[in-house]
Amino acid sequence: MKKSYFISALLVAAIAVSCNDDDGSSNGGTSNAVEFKNRSITPALARTFSEFSGVEVYTLISSEDTIANSGDMVYGGAPDGQGFIKDPASDGYVMVNNHENTWAVSRLYLNSKLDIVKGDYIVDTDGGGFRLCSATMATPAEHGFGPIFLTAGESNVNAMCHAIDPLATANKTDNSRTKPALGKMSAENYVPLNKQAYPGKTVIIAGEDSGNGQVYLYVSNTVGDLENGKLHVLRRTNLNQIETSMTWNNSYDVEFVEVPNAKNLTGTEIEDLNSTLKSIQFARVEDLDYRKGSASNNRELYFVATGVSNNAEKTYMGRMYQLKLDATNPLVGKLKIVADGDVTATGENVKGSDIINPDNVCVTENYVYIQEDGDSFFPEATHDSYIWQYNIATGKKVPFMNMKNGDTDMLNTKYNPAGANQLRKGIWEFGAMTDISDNVGIPGTFLLNIHAHTWVEGDRFLNPSKAASVQTYKSGGQTVILKNVPR
Repeated sequence: MKKSYFISALLVAAIAVSCNDDDGSSNGGTSNAVEFKNRSITPALARTFSEFSGVEVYTLISSEDTIANSGDMVYGGAPDGQGFIKDPASDGYVMVNNHENTWAVSRLYLNSKLDIVKGDYIVDTDGGGFRLCSATMATPAEHGFGPIFLTAGESNVNAMCHAIDPLATANKTDNSRTKPALGKMSAENYVPLNKQAYPGKTVIIAGEDSGNGQVYLYVSNTVGDLENGKLHVLRRTNLNQIETSMTWNNSYDVEFVEVPNAKNLTGTEIEDLNSTLKSIQFARVEDLDYRKGSASNNRELYFVATGVSNNAEKTYMGRMYQLKLDATNPLVGKLKIVADGDVTATGENVKGSDIINPDNVCVTENYVYIQEDGDSFFPEATHDSYIWQYNIATGKKVPFMNMKNGDTDMLNTKYNPAGANQLRKGIWEFGAMTDISDNVGIPGTFLLNIHAHTWVEGDRFLNPSKAASVQTYKSGGQTVILKNVPR
């Protein structure tokens, strides 16, 4: 989730958080208590396309809202990776969010109506240590262990995955909760597969967000073990490492090969091994998720490469891949391009009009929701950041949601004031899209995070976690609730 025009200001450390059904169970009869209404003083910063007029958008919280019973807590900007679970101490819920550019994780408590009743930070900038992008909430119902919030460190070759207890007393400066067995890398997400995919094992897929990005797979023969498994990296069986040698509508045999002694290696040492191990060199693997439903569905994975410029060996505008793992062996599979921002299925050049810089993915049983980060590099973008709905059965892809930064009611306001970047396409981006349907007992209920990068009000949103070290990011953000999302 690197930004070209922000990068010099940030120089600090994302898809999905993935779209895992974080709890996997009904909320015990409280579904009738949920109230769909606008809760923020900030208007919704995104809207659906007319084809999805039945999908309703409600605000939950933004950076300018006052949070009850939380002192002067600010909901930080760039809300990205997310988790949502039942609160065992009440009839409500707990929502945790990465705030990517301030290296922090917030925690909000919601009642059964989805009103926010209090909040705090469970990781601050000092405890985060790196930019925190996408994330996944592992739960016993869905993954066989947890609840543990797995949040990826990024923009540092030695970044690691934090494993955060979302219910523990806050110790926000604690930076000892990293898991070196999952590898050191500039990662975007660590996604444990559903417990029925490979019963009795812990299988976690991860993506590296760098110019020579890789896809990694951590495998342990013990459920919930994040310490003693083995790390593997994805390669083609013919050992061709070039991303653009793979073309539309073709399937490729792939395998995961072990990264020896990964737990004890530095990030640079792991990266250097990729030459020997012949891993596929993707253009920034930003997010990953698995298909929901049956065990065979859970072994069907989707991930995005966001794209890089000036490199013929890598995707430019970005791609989404489908990876189908073997029914009994997670180290073997088939890889296929299913969405490509550079070419159409017939080979036409469509740069800028189709997907642009896909950044996050949310996979349900029947669809993949592809979330864009269109400001990353490229001038060819012809639209603001979209969420696309990809139909798994038909392969059809249609725009689902659009940012409102270019709308009349946002231009020349505090959310998108006049300036050099005001009209730049894709200047805002989407963060996590999280399916909370099973948690609240209402199908089609999702949360969605929004990064409003032009919304800066002096230092109002600076250092929201009140850390000793201060990152320079000052923009606001928002989380909305979606109702009636097709699954």
